[in-house]
Amino acid sequence: MNAVLAIGFGIASLAAVWFAWRYIRLRRRLDMYSGALRQSQSLNLPTDVRNLEDLSSAVNSLVSNFNLQLSTLNAKHKRLAAVLEQMTDGVLIADSNGQVQFANPAAEKLFESPNAVGRTVIEVVRHHQLVEVWRRCQQTNELQSEFLELPARRQFLQLIAIPDQHAGGSLLLAQDLTRVRRLETVRRDFISNISHELRTPLASLKALTETLQDGAFSDPQAGPRFLGRIATEVDALTQMAQELLDLSKIESGQVALNLASIPPKALLMSAADRMKMQAERAGLTLHVECSNDLPNVRADPARLEQVLVNLIHNAVKFTRPGGDATLLAEAASRAVRFAVKDSGIGIPSDDVPRVFERFYRVDKSRAGSGTGLGLSIARHIVEAHHGKIWVESEEGKGSIFYFTIPVA
Repeated sequence: MNAVLAIGFGIASLAAVWFAWRYIRLRRRLDMYSGALRQSQSLNLPTDVRNLEDLSSAVNSLVSNFNLQLSTLNAKHKRLAAVLEQMTDGVLIADSNGQVQFANPAAEKLFESPNAVGRTVIEVVRHHQLVEVWRRCQQTNELQSEFLELPARRQFLQLIAIPDQHAGGSLLLAQDLTRVRRLETVRRDFISNISHELRTPLASLKALTETLQDGAFSDPQAGPRFLGRIATEVDALTQMAQELLDLSKIESGQVALNLASIPPKALLMSAADRMKMQAERAGLTLHVECSNDLPNVRADPARLEQVLVNLIHNAVKFTRPGGDATLLAEAASRAVRFAVKDSGIGIPSDDVPRVFERFYRVDKSRAGSGTGLGLSIARHIVEAHHGKIWVESEEGKGSIFYFTIPVA
């Protein structure tokens, strides 16, 4: 494309020079007759003078049209350059020898190849599958498109190679679909997980109901026990539905926060009191470490306590008896950083980025009670407070869940 523009500008420049030269010669000849034209009052002008004036007018008109077209072409070129500069997709333009003539910033960032212009396509893309797509385009002179996964870069790319039918070069359009692929994975996992979470209690309810219908209902001992288990499963389904509804409202911004100025230590002590009995039953020791002089945070105390309770619940569930869990709070930049630290089994590094997804389970050994929505709800509540939540964990050595809340 740049080569075509360069040739166009070259031809236009030559034409401009030729027209200018012709125009100067004509003006000189016209000057020779100017004195006679001013003295003559006759309408019978010499034929060659009239021809020169007509030619001069034609040249002036042609030059004006050329300047207008050149100005229009320059404006279009600037608009095209601005579009290419701002595109999130990578664009490479290579000549017939495979030398890159143009690369927008997105392409240089995507392929991690600064100053790509002047280098070869092979040197810029540095991946045999991507190079093969470009080569097929050059050999067949037809559009080529392929979706590629690059495990080393943890990227999913779609590369489109478009041939230049005139100059023999090619245009490469690279689209980074990593985020789209990740969202598709989350959606698929969500459907799979919610189906699994619903199937288990529904199957249990069906089995219990059939047992009661087969005669267990009239059994004075088995009947009440089965009815109690049915009530437990119904409560679990109700809790799941309520948490999904809460999560949907939080995500859509429909939940209004009742913000107030709250001391961080009061939040920690309230959550610790709620979870103290559960921690003791699990054989864990629950600690609270917080200075009294920390600035107050602007938060909804009920929602923030819900976050802490969810984090403590996870710490209790995945820490062996004899371990401990600690609630911390410390000053941060214009915020207070809360933490829930445990000495549990930890989280594998590959699973750390996904623990806040809905229904996400690290492995089967972690599949216990609960809906798998607690951490997702906690993330959305913290973000609704304009805070940030994250986790640091080492497998076998425990985890620390952090979140920050702005000060009042």
